[in-house]
Amino acid sequence: MIPLSVLDLVPVREGGTVSAAMADAADAARAAEDAGYRRFWVAEHHGVEGIAGGATSVVLASIGNATKTIRIGAGGIMLPNHSPFAIAEQFGTLDALFPGRVDLGLGRAPGADPRIGPVLRKDLRAAAERFPEDVVELTALFAGDSRLPLQATPGKGAAVQLWILGSSLFGAQLAAALGLPFAFASHFAPDHLDAALRLYRERFRPSETLDRPHVMAAMTVIAADDDAEAHYLASSLDQSFVALRTGSPGRLKPPIAGYRESLPESARAMLEHMRQASAVGGSKTVRAGIERFVERTGADELIVAGATYDPAARRRSLALTMEAMR
Repeated sequence: MIPLSVLDLVPVREGGTVSAAMADAADAARAAEDAGYRRFWVAEHHGVEGIAGGATSVVLASIGNATKTIRIGAGGIMLPNHSPFAIAEQFGTLDALFPGRVDLGLGRAPGADPRIGPVLRKDLRAAAERFPEDVVELTALFAGDSRLPLQATPGKGAAVQLWILGSSLFGAQLAAALGLPFAFASHFAPDHLDAALRLYRERFRPSETLDRPHVMAAMTVIAADDDAEAHYLASSLDQSFVALRTGSPGRLKPPIAGYRESLPESARAMLEHMRQASAVGGSKTVRAGIERFVERTGADELIVAGATYDPAARRRSLALTMEAMR
């Protein structure tokens, strides 16, 4: 069976609180661990009322304390927002707290709209151009390279597993050049999936870290007792995506029966386009969807996203998905 992992955005529900979102994420991580998932990743996003994972390393400390064995990680840290030294310290700390369990996925997008640059006191365009150099510097900090002007403590010697994230061809090229595993965000950017994976595999250079290409692809997966219930639950995620694309992102809303059918044709087409990398339905539907996606991508691992308004439904979705794949 292909290894499955979980991507969580720490969604804040309409009528809920950030504290509740943190507790829900910890509950989801425990459920994922119990079900047999390999990793539980949290993504860095800023300035979105409905997403509470901005302080990603702090959230991961909570997730680590709530679990015992599942790998925890960032999917990802948007490195242009940060100093490599600060990230080495943060994830070195996590490795000290949870040895052998920490992943660090690195992306070059800001994780927010362009207003985040001045707020962070960063020239994000220039920082994005330095992304490859910053990845190399971060790698050197974890390795304790003696040529560095200052060693990171914690950080030096940390056994953090590095990944390059991507939603285009750039990340694929960089992961291949550095010989790092590559995770593609196909759950929200399916257009370049096939080309990116092909490029990564063709140009991969073995490294001390990895001797052959290793791909993890993301899917939206919501499983329920039957297809109708799953599509009803997925309408919360549909509402969030439409709100994001129309410039009005907010908190995760309760599901609405027939929501997709109520939308204009252009919005329905947009949602259908995103479903290229999704499996929403009962156990048989979800298994068939995942198997088709694995056959298409040849992925070595899958990471599943898919918030539901009811946290218990999310935990049940994780359990049903794993059961369907066994």
